Amino acid sequence: MWLPVVGLLIGLLLGILSDFRVPDEYSNYLSIAVLAALDTLFGGIRAHLQGIYDNRVFVSGFFFNIILAASLAFLGVHLGVDLYLAAVFAFGVRLFQNIAVIRRMLLTRWNRQEEK
Repeated sequence: MWLPVVGLLIGLLLGILSDFRVPDEYSNYLSIAVLAALDTLFGGIRAHLQGIYDNRVFVSGFFFNIILAASLAFLGVHLGVDLYLAAVFAFGVRLFQNIAVIRRMLLTRWNRQEEK
């Protein structure tokens, strides 16, 4: 459970401290990949809190989501259609759903501890 959070913190720290610039033509791909990675991260946290976390599902989902999102963006560029918006919408909805479920679960646990 702690490994994805540590990886996220290290990645954020390296991103803030470095002067790396992403070329404009790759910005759509990177934004979708980050959104897909965040969706997978919060899905893993949700699964952990529900007691159904599986490392294989997490890792395969992480890479599959990123590849699927980047493929949609790539296909959209070649078709002249903004298909990356479909990935942004899908991953965005799932991300907010996972965050809402995590929040409810944590509040329920907190309320139970207060009652004791």
